Amino acid sequence: MSKTGEEVVGVNPKVNNLVKSYREAVNDILWVIDSNVWVQPGTMARSVDALTTPTSSGKRVAVVHHVPFAYATESKLGSRVEEAFLNTNHAKMYVAINTVAIESCVVGKSNMYRRSDVNRVNGSLKPIKSTDPTATAEGQCGLAAFGGFLAEDNMIASALWHELGVRHDLSCDVARNVVGNMTMLDYVYRRARWIRVRKHMVLAATLLEPFTESAVLCSIAALSLRYLTGFPILLAVILHIAGWLTIDLDVYSSLAGYPLPAAIRWEFLTGWVVRELAALPIFLYAIFGDTVTWRGREYKVSLNGQVTQTTSQSGFWEGIWRWNRTRKNYEPVQTSSGDV
Repeated sequence: MSKTGEEVVGVNPKVNNLVKSYREAVNDILWVIDSNVWVQPGTMARSVDALTTPTSSGKRVAVVHHVPFAYATESKLGSRVEEAFLNTNHAKMYVAINTVAIESCVVGKSNMYRRSDVNRVNGSLKPIKSTDPTATAEGQCGLAAFGGFLAEDNMIASALWHELGVRHDLSCDVARNVVGNMTMLDYVYRRARWIRVRKHMVLAATLLEPFTESAVLCSIAALSLRYLTGFPILLAVILHIAGWLTIDLDVYSSLAGYPLPAAIRWEFLTGWVVRELAALPIFLYAIFGDTVTWRGREYKVSLNGQVTQTTSQSGFWEGIWRWNRTRKNYEPVQTSSGDV
């Protein structure tokens, strides 16, 4: 689906960019893939196969998505931390949640679905009671109905799951996501933004998130072993970190199809260590806030991840981040008409 012109239907620029193409597309099956993502040849065919094959429970598949696999193109700390996060912890949890398949969990790097399905849902997550296979939810339906959501990808998938009673499937392919110039502050605010969105979408799961992190589990395990058996805390920590890292590197190899390259080994491991240590502080910072900075604008997150633009003043660190991201010392450009 290529860009044919923006049409503003909400605050989400991705939806605004896609809605016209969505409406004018010739075929029913649509593949939405981010511009910084590339995939292996044959991915589209395998995704269509997955979309048209029922699940083991017999339910129809409405969304096919792909596990993101990050490539850091620059040796920035934030870029390496993001790369380590997406290729280990995120991938591990993403595959696990989608394997258990008790709830929708979709990232929008690469999604395939049917327009006829999306045209029936509105993001309310209330099941359509009619048995008519063409029945729609009340109010505005279709892609434009998701223009007010920050995480439109997961909301579309959740709406299909809950409103139509259909399911999702992971293709065997990965969405190879290019990570460019990202500072550590970029990473922190990116993670905080999505934690705050998830808090308003799946509160219980979000509150349990720290207990899936290495540092928290290591502390609990080491202190428990010490109390119950007298096992040395330092040895427990070393064994835990070694085991956790071994699993994460195996996840990396499984996604990439090859082991961690020697050329990026130490940068990647540095990013991994920083990511593990920063996970809990970032979570605690994010969980107690409701505003996010997104594409240079500030929004307040509300029910189900819907956002409204706000004019409130940013906090100290948000201000530092914005200042850091603003290019300074521009030279005036003289045009042929003499205007500056």
